[in-house]
Amino acid sequence: MNWPETFRTGAEAVRAHRMRSILTMLGIIIGVSSVILTVGLGQGAQDEVSSQIDALGSNLLVVSPGSTTSTSGIRGGFGSASTLTLSDADAIDDEDVVPDVARVAPVTSTSVSLVNGTTNWTTTLVGSTVDWLDVRSRDLSAGRFYTAAEVASSAPVVVLGADTAGELFTGSAVGQTVTVNGSALTVIGVLETSGASSSDSSEDDTAVTPLGTAASVSGTTGTSVSSIYVEGASEGTLGAAYQEINALLLNLHGVDATEADFTITSQEALIDTANSTNRTLTVLLAGVAGISLLVGGIGVMNIMLVSVTERIREIGLRKALGATPGSIGRQFLVEASMLGLAGGVIGVIIAVVGAAVLPGLIDQPVSLSLLATVGALLTSLALGVGFGVYPASRAARLTPIQALRSE
Repeated sequence: MNWPETFRTGAEAVRAHRMRSILTMLGIIIGVSSVILTVGLGQGAQDEVSSQIDALGSNLLVVSPGSTTSTSGIRGGFGSASTLTLSDADAIDDEDVVPDVARVAPVTSTSVSLVNGTTNWTTTLVGSTVDWLDVRSRDLSAGRFYTAAEVASSAPVVVLGADTAGELFTGSAVGQTVTVNGSALTVIGVLETSGASSSDSSEDDTAVTPLGTAASVSGTTGTSVSSIYVEGASEGTLGAAYQEINALLLNLHGVDATEADFTITSQEALIDTANSTNRTLTVLLAGVAGISLLVGGIGVMNIMLVSVTERIREIGLRKALGATPGSIGRQFLVEASMLGLAGGVIGVIIAVVGAAVLPGLIDQPVSLSLLATVGALLTSLALGVGFGVYPASRAARLTPIQALRSE
């Protein structure tokens, strides 16, 4: 019994009991496909989080106001206070004080209703400077962005998000007019779709105007801002920019670190937090799916023990004709390995099909990992070999007299 002959007889033994072989492989098939799809879902979630956060702006630091405390002692969340002002943004934009900052865009934000004839749409009105477009890494699909002169004069112009423009206009929005609280604004541009979301709002459902224009149409006064977007000079200096801004604002507000009335968040921190959660869930679910692989391996061992019992006469005859214990054990080990490998291959095929179908059903991307796929396939083969060792050794230990006597 050379190796080719061993593989041929092993394949014939598996084919001879097709239904039993399929049922034996079922645990491995489920385990392999589950592990691959679970890792794929986790990787897809990480990729989606990274792309959405990147779409909010590269090298971005977001400075938000602190929290408020009501007279009854109830404390609001961060961002509920009005502790940031335009003078804070101007101080951060001073390269002599904060050398690791490239651009600064103070932002005001309020919910308004835009009206175009008989059509109206409620969206977020953002007031900012000309640096907003670059700081947020946004592009225009039509028209232009407002200029520094228009910011200085609080010109009645607005740039709409892609979704907002689509809701208000059936054709081109550029050159059209929308009304906000009785004030007419000319649409000078439309933002390119970003597909990202911030909190509960879409980044494509927005209207961006000069700071003074936003204050005028929303009826707000004062110099408070909702947040300050800061672009670092480079990714390598983002940490230094964070420290410089933190020290500057603590000094300007006359507070120490324990009483800071603002928060600074970075995209990297958001990505790390989201990915850490996704990785934990992926490991947990992959571990649960891995149990199916273990159960599948036990099934292989069980069915191979049954096969040894069924073929005990064949074993005795082969040994009586001179077959060595090694050749007998090798044949059963090859059969177990074939069951494991075949289950792994079928599991990979199901996982590939699932990766193509699932995104349309659950609205969640699935990114197949080559490492996870190869690892699951090798694990299925290892399970076949590992759980086939005992049945193979049991068959190899039988003597011709024991085997024939059992009949």
